[in-house]
Amino acid sequence: MAVKSVSIRIEEEMLEKLGFVADYEGRSLNSHVLVLIRNNIKQFEAKHGVIEGTISPDVNVKPPRKN
Repeated sequence: MAVKSVSIRIEEEMLEKLGFVADYEGRSLNSHVLVLIRNNIKQFEAKHGVIEGTISPDVNVKPPRKN
């Protein structure tokens, strides 16, 4: 499975607040964004049906550790 990078534009204050929430939840900013994305996909699929694909939004997809 390939892991891709995405770059987004975000206001500095919003990024700081998102970082605050991530810290509070004990996550890195990247991990927290992935949680938000997974939850959004789950909500969408619950309302509109499963999107075709092999990865379930319940799966915690993390890139392998570099040795």
